[in-house]
Amino acid sequence: MRVSHRFTAMSARFDEDNLVSYAGLVPLLGLAEQTRLPEIIAEKVSIKTPRIKSGSANPAPKLLTVIAGMCVGADSIDDLNVLRAGGIPIVVDHVYAPSTLGTLLREFSFGHARQLESVQREHLIGLAARTELLAGIDQQAFIDIDSLLRPVYGHAKQGASYGHTKVSGKQVLRKGLSPLATTISTPTSAPVIAGMRLRAGKTGSGKGAGRMIAQAIATTRAMSADANILVRGDSAFGNRAVVRACRRGKAQFSLVMTKNAAISRAIDSIAEDQWTPVRYPGAVQDPDTGAWISDAEVAEVPYTAFASTKDRITARLVVRRVKDARCPDALFPVWRYHPFFTNTDLPTVEADIVHRRHAIIETVFADLIDGPLAHMPSGRFGANSAWVLCAAIAHNLLHAAGTLAGERHAVARGATLRRQIITVPARLARPARTPILHLPSRWPWAPAWLRLWQATTNHSPPTPA
Repeated sequence: MRVSHRFTAMSARFDEDNLVSYAGLVPLLGLAEQTRLPEIIAEKVSIKTPRIKSGSANPAPKLLTVIAGMCVGADSIDDLNVLRAGGIPIVVDHVYAPSTLGTLLREFSFGHARQLESVQREHLIGLAARTELLAGIDQQAFIDIDSLLRPVYGHAKQGASYGHTKVSGKQVLRKGLSPLATTISTPTSAPVIAGMRLRAGKTGSGKGAGRMIAQAIATTRAMSADANILVRGDSAFGNRAVVRACRRGKAQFSLVMTKNAAISRAIDSIAEDQWTPVRYPGAVQDPDTGAWISDAEVAEVPYTAFASTKDRITARLVVRRVKDARCPDALFPVWRYHPFFTNTDLPTVEADIVHRRHAIIETVFADLIDGPLAHMPSGRFGANSAWVLCAAIAHNLLHAAGTLAGERHAVARGATLRRQIITVPARLARPARTPILHLPSRWPWAPAWLRLWQATTNHSPPTPA
């Protein structure tokens, strides 16, 4: 491939006012309007005592500008300026300058972030009602919970502190901020974010998990009252608060338990002939060594958790064991044990496979890190909390648009949806005062884009009773 024309220094000019860089924003924001996102923000977000008098004015269009910028790939406040270029302000109303948006975000406090969290949950319910975002939720829903540590640098980040995280299977100490997230998925749909909360980097992973699980269960029940819900989490979330929230919400749980003397005794009580070999459909990564394994052995034993408290509960302790790759020449097999506590009625092998699919939440984190959470853009903790929640709303909105686009876009990554559906250039023309978007001919994903376009432009809302 080579350049086919001879250009000069004057051959490139930034002078096209009718060029729309992100034509996919038009149906995307149409979907946001159909699911009442502007109205929900206006109803729930209210900053009564702003630091700057005009800083909290018009929160709905300003936050929508932030969300739209994230959907096209913005990962900092300055990046939101891409929405003011070319013909985008012609096809989209109320596009604000990055400085104005940053002023609004810095007005957010803990309580205002909770308001935006309520917006995110209600909008997810609206998206699920409007699209097949969570197809099959009437039968089975999975709620996964996990946290991550986003590194920050310098001394100007409020709440930044040193916390432990894993990099390439090794524990490292890193300075950063720690979002805690819950996701909802079904056997046939990609995970969406049920809730996010930003915390200091040194905060324990399980802090606040009980309330987050309770809210995620309530959100799932609002979408399907009779859904069979399974809550999954790793060892940081195998605590009383999470189990109590599951029992109150009438949800099943599958939670990794931190090893202690009682669990060790329960594992030692398993007879050798009770272990059943299991081979995973694909290789999985060992959480301790980082090595890839494809087979293991599982067994189960009754176990009473939290025995000395009022929350004591007896259920199944399912144990998976794998040979320790660090001892390949041992005379006898050296096993490493990974127990999890569950009250499901699945067979032992199936319970282990279903539990290990909890790793699906990592795909959500990968999407966010490859997009709006590449950076924590502000020095204020409240602004970063609002940024994280806007990222969650943008993630769900983008995947709902992918569901309307159909086929493989229904389960595509956020970066794929941005590249193929959203960041499509178009030229705006208005013959006879009728707006028309002229998109590139032979665009490889034109059928998917047109499905999204037709699903949003031809949508007729139901008549209210």
